[in-house]
Amino acid sequence: MTPTPTATLVARDWAEIQERMLVPLYEAVYDRLEVGPGDRLLALDCGAGLALLLAAARGAAATGVEADPARRALARERLLEVLAAPSAVPSPPRPYDALLAFSPTPEALASALPAVRRGGAVVLADWGPAERCTVPSVLGGGPAPGDLDAVVERAGLRPDGSGRVFCPFGYADVDSAVRGLLSTGLYDGASDAALAEKELAEALHPFERPDGTVWLPNIFRYVIARVE
Repeated sequence: MTPTPTATLVARDWAEIQERMLVPLYEAVYDRLEVGPGDRLLALDCGAGLALLLAAARGAAATGVEADPARRALARERLLEVLAAPSAVPSPPRPYDALLAFSPTPEALASALPAVRRGGAVVLADWGPAERCTVPSVLGGGPAPGDLDAVVERAGLRPDGSGRVFCPFGYADVDSAVRGLLSTGLYDGASDAALAEKELAEALHPFERPDGTVWLPNIFRYVIARVE
């Protein structure tokens, strides 16, 4: 499937503006797992592949899964191995040591788990406490954090710790903030795209600093579980 021009622009906004906001989360998880040379990682919903690049910089071999054709194309431009769906993941010569599945659907998680070795790590992540996250309030009260512990239990995984990471979303100006937040897909259900963009810009003004930059503090929570 060839991405539409609009989809390509949105994907580039994600890659150039928004994706880097999650670097503190990626790095905290990699530090916790002590990711390094010889490790094999599989990442669901890998976007344009920044999480894979950070893992590769530590010497790990990382494969991604991304359903969006435009984001997948950008990840492949970075010479990354990115597949269209978990069901397309081939049986590796050696099972993966870790699965990064920050906000997976139950179906995607179940499809990917067989590729992870016994004792391998599965990492889930979502928004932290509502009072510590600015973005959900800017988006009109959502998204709400999911119950990561329930996901672990339903998947038959063994809990092995959790943590919280400060992930501020900082932008050069309101226009960049609007483009970055729209690229997350959180506004995809809006019936009037122009109105959604206008409302989002208005909601961001209280977070605009005197120099024109926009600062949105957030806390993310991650959970580590192990494959039995």
